[in-house]
Amino acid sequence: MNEKTIITAEGYDRVDGRSAYRSDVKRLTLGAPVRTENQAMQIAAQLWTAQEDGGLAISAELPIHQVFDLMIVLSRALLYFREAYRLPLLYDPENPTVERIGLQGDALSVAVCVENPHIAQDIQSFSQALNDLGELTGERLRTLVRILKELECY
Repeated sequence: MNEKTIITAEGYDRVDGRSAYRSDVKRLTLGAPVRTENQAMQIAAQLWTAQEDGGLAISAELPIHQVFDLMIVLSRALLYFREAYRLPLLYDPENPTVERIGLQGDALSVAVCVENPHIAQDIQSFSQALNDLGELTGERLRTLVRILKELECY
């Protein structure tokens, strides 16, 4: 365990989506960064996986702002794909930008990756996968919305 862990979610392997009860990710934590590349950040999120010796080790660590940024990109993608069926290719090759999101005095451009040489088939598969994951994402989104509403009152 990271001695600077503040918040821990034990037993994550029991709720890890389609890997539930079979997941190697056993714990999620929030606390001071452990990895050298993240030392400049004040808070990081860590994923802990089971090791062969039975112990746990950090397998991934993200600065907390990157966790939010991933949720912003994912949320934008979910909204985009709700309406993408209206486009013949699920995107407009002439304008692949989904949205420019203002952050830190600049903008994060969210777009369909037209550099992907297989985008025509990959976007179809991605859209179907989002649809198939609805049961897992829906519950998590509802939970996140409830918590975010509570934070607005803070």
